[in-house]
Amino acid sequence: MKKIFSLLLLLSLIVSCKSTAGKTSDTKQITSEYGKQEDEMKYFFIGTGNEPFWGIKIGNEEIVFTSLIPGKEKLIFPATEAIKAMDANVKMYKVSNETSTATITIQQLECQNSMSGAISPYKVSIEIKNNSELQSKKVEGCGKYNTDYRLHDIWVLEEMNSFKVFATDFQRELPRIEINASENSFMGYGGCNSISGSIFYEKDLLRFSKVISTLMACAPGNKEGDFTKALQNTTTYSIENNRLTLSNPSGKLLVFRKVD
Repeated sequence: MKKIFSLLLLLSLIVSCKSTAGKTSDTKQITSEYGKQEDEMKYFFIGTGNEPFWGIKIGNEEIVFTSLIPGKEKLIFPATEAIKAMDANVKMYKVSNETSTATITIQQLECQNSMSGAISPYKVSIEIKNNSELQSKKVEGCGKYNTDYRLHDIWVLEEMNSFKVFATDFQRELPRIEINASENSFMGYGGCNSISGSIFYEKDLLRFSKVISTLMACAPGNKEGDFTKALQNTTTYSIENNRLTLSNPSGKLLVFRKVD
């Protein structure tokens, strides 16, 4: 009888452990200074500040301001297009809802968090007030753009300058790039040499910069030079039907197929 009771108790403990483990896995969330990973997919820009604590999340559907300021704990504004400065990388959003108005300014300027010391690439300032108030409350902090998570993949070239490409246009095989969206970097094969570099991302803007490559001699007629030139001339992109299209104001430059 004691053996049966001990066996039942052991089975009960095993079931309990499995149940607890399952719950822990389901509720696990990845967070950073700027919030949850799911926020980085929904909002293209996130900013934070201290004294008082506040946060801003800007997406294609809404702009959310949260803070410890009385009466401004959470304000949701409809999304709007940015007003862009002509001579600097500065964007301004003027937003309003039934109860409040705000002006959000984002400037590309290195910014240090006053508490954590973390460095971010953008400075954020917000002037916000409820409709019943005469003066706005101004807060300042730091922020960053969240690179489109859909770029995070391996892409093989299909078209260049509106023409289909073939392996015979290059040394051994078609060029490819692997984009790391979390680190804003890329690496790959240019059609003759290995290549790597950085990406600069903002909403509706994508640039490939600091491109370096190995120095292997390429066969006559190899189009690697045309490929890397087109890559560095990119300013915008679109993703549809497992295709990544890179363009600039002159037109379509490169079309890649997703292979991962």
